Amino acid sequence: MDNEQIARRFNRMASLMEVRGEDTFRVRSYRMAAEAIETWPTPMKEIARDDGAAGLQEIPGVGKALAGKIIDLIDRGTFDAWERLTAETPETVLDLLELPGVGPKTAAMLHQKFKISSLDELRKFVAGGGLEMVDGIGPRIAERIKANLART
Repeated sequence: MDNEQIARRFNRMASLMEVRGEDTFRVRSYRMAAEAIETWPTPMKEIARDDGAAGLQEIPGVGKALAGKIIDLIDRGTFDAWERLTAETPETVLDLLELPGVGPKTAAMLHQKFKISSLDELRKFVAGGGLEMVDGIGPRIAERIKANLART
């Protein structure tokens, strides 16, 4: 797994945590580490091989816990916290965030209240008139979501 892939996984982890309403400090720490990793000139794989977790902790924003996760990503392609999180909240929930008009709070509410975890499920929900039942989504936002869904 290269630096860009590791950074992408950490950003997706942060987004899933954000959708779930988890601690903003933890969300921000994943995002900051992802940014540093993505732009770091040396591959994480080399640093882990040559200097282990201590070498990874030299990267700004990467502490002991994230260094362990980087090593797991390199060795196994995943890490335990990711597996636990995606078991509870499917990664496909992040697809909702790519739809203009749907931010983290709306995606969280759609997933938690209506068990919507993909664009296909959202399409069915919208087709059945479900958006009208959602508190916080007015007619203008509902139309925007419908129009954007039609384009995907």
